[in-house]
Amino acid sequence: MVSFILLILIYTGIYALMAMGQNVITGYVGLLSLCQAGFFAIGSYVTAILTTSAGWNFWLTVPLAGLIAALFGVLIGLPTLRLKGDYLAIATLGFGEIVRNILNNWDSLTNGPMGIQKIPMVRFFGMTISPYRKWGFLIMVWMFVVVGYVLFKRLAKSRMGRALEAIREDEIAASSMGINTTQYKVWAFALGAFSAGIAGSLQAVFTLSVTPGTFTFMVSIMVLCMVVLGGMGNFKAVVLGAFIIQFISYFPQLVGLSNVIPPQFKQVLFGLILVVMMIWRPQGILGREVRGHFGDGGKASVLPKGWKGLAERLHGKPAKKGGGR
Repeated sequence: MVSFILLILIYTGIYALMAMGQNVITGYVGLLSLCQAGFFAIGSYVTAILTTSAGWNFWLTVPLAGLIAALFGVLIGLPTLRLKGDYLAIATLGFGEIVRNILNNWDSLTNGPMGIQKIPMVRFFGMTISPYRKWGFLIMVWMFVVVGYVLFKRLAKSRMGRALEAIREDEIAASSMGINTTQYKVWAFALGAFSAGIAGSLQAVFTLSVTPGTFTFMVSIMVLCMVVLGGMGNFKAVVLGAFIIQFISYFPQLVGLSNVIPPQFKQVLFGLILVVMMIWRPQGILGREVRGHFGDGGKASVLPKGWKGLAERLHGKPAKKGGGR
C-alpha cells in the first residue's frame, strides 16, 4: 500500500511539471494546446537515447531534453499563431500525433514500436537513485517540482506574466498597448514545452524504458484536465489537480477493483470531469489566482488622495494613514 501511494506521488510530481507548463499556455495566454504529450515524448527520448547510446550522465541530458522540447515548442508556436480555439487545438493535436508516429517508425534511432530499454538509473554523487526504492526518487522528482513552481510563480509576477494575462484578456488591446503578442505567445509555447521535456526526462529514468505507445493523445487530455480541475492561472491549483487526476487513475488498483473497472473507464472519466467543471465550476477547484494592483495582495500601504474612501468601502475598514504624500 505504501509503495503504491509513493508511486501515485511520483507520477503526480512528473505530471505536475507538465501541467504547470500547460498552465502557462492555457491558463495565462488562453491558448487551447493539446500537444504536451509530444513534448513529453521528445524529452523522454532525448534522455533515453543519450544515456543508452552516447553514455551521457542523466543530469546532462535533463537541460538538453528541455531545450530540444522548447525548440519544437517554438516551431509549433510560430505557424499556429493565427489559429485560435478549436483550430489551434486540432493543429497542436496533430503535432503530438506526428511526434508519436515518427518515434514509432524511426527504427534506426528510436527502435520503433519496441522502444528503448535498459535506461541507466540516476546517479547522484556516487549514490544510485533507484526507481525501485521509491523514497529517493520521490524526493528527486519533487525537488524539480518545487524549483519549477518557484520559477513559474516568479514568472507570473513579472512583466512577462502580466503581458501574458493581458493577451488572454484582450489580444487587440494588449497589442495596442505595445505588447508584442507574437513574441509572448511563442515564449509561452517554449516554456510549456521546456517543462514537459523535463518531465519526460524524469519519466524515462523512472520507468527505465520508453515506447511510443506511452505518449498518446490521452496524455495531453489528462494534463489539460489537471489544469481545468485545479484552476487555470493558478500553479498551486494545477499541482492539486495533478494529484487528484493521478489518484483517480490509480484508484481501482489501490482498492483492488482493477478487474471490475476497465482501464478505458479513465477516458470516460476525464471527459466527464471536463464537462462537469466547465458547466458547474469553470474557474476550477481553487480558481484563478488574483493579484492586487498595488503589489501587496491588493492592499496598498500608502494610498493617494481620493482612494481612501474607496479602499474603506472595498475592504470594510479604514485605509492606512499616509495617503496624499
